Amino acid sequence: MCPTRLPRGGQSVDGVGEVQDYTGRVNKNRSNSHDSLLLSKQAKAIARTAAMEMEEGEVGPHLGTQRIGATTAIHRFVADVDGYGGWEWNVVLAAVADSDHITVSEVLLLPGRGALQAPEWVPYADRIRPGDLKPGLQLPPQKDDQRLTDNGGLEFSGHSSTTHLTHAGLDAALSRWTAGEFGPRSASAKQAKLHCETCAFFVPIAALGGFGVCVNEFSADGRVVATTYGCGAHSDTPPATTLS
Repeated sequence: MCPTRLPRGGQSVDGVGEVQDYTGRVNKNRSNSHDSLLLSKQAKAIARTAAMEMEEGEVGPHLGTQRIGATTAIHRFVADVDGYGGWEWNVVLAAVADSDHITVSEVLLLPGRGALQAPEWVPYADRIRPGDLKPGLQLPPQKDDQRLTDNGGLEFSGHSSTTHLTHAGLDAALSRWTAGEFGPRSASAKQAKLHCETCAFFVPIAALGGFGVCVNEFSADGRVVATTYGCGAHSDTPPATTLS
């Protein structure tokens, strides 16, 4: 929401001398201020009334006035609008030279300093993260997906597909796994005395080189693990020493 419109009561009201509000009533009090018309008390009252006409919440204290050239000024008010903490009403007033009429040009709801605002838009393709895919959701590859190719690529025995995995796609996966939870640099691998390459629960995958799948239900069951990964559930782990 960012309201911007003219007040319903009309575009032009009397300035210094007689100040007419939007209901047609006339204020006979003449301003004695030496301020210019657009910075006068009458102008401030006109601006407040215009903001109230928006009917989007309370109009709070006057925050200040900004002069824009010789014929335009902006009056700012605190905006008490649900969900818009720190926002302001900005009312743009105009008056031609030598005129005692003030025109409300625009009424806008704008963020002030420290205002609550929506984060910058990020395209869906850039927002998606590993783990975001849930049952029933679809995540088609991007047209420029460097992991896939229609020409060449890797082929694996007993497997067929309309597109093929690229060397870059496989290398990226191997890099993730090497740096991941079941890679050689993980905390478990560093503390392990025995590693997967000698474990009966490790099923090597020839196409992946130094990786395979763990089939130990008490360890990394069903996960791709490095041959140099290790844990405390190796098939050759000796029985714990008991105290007699």
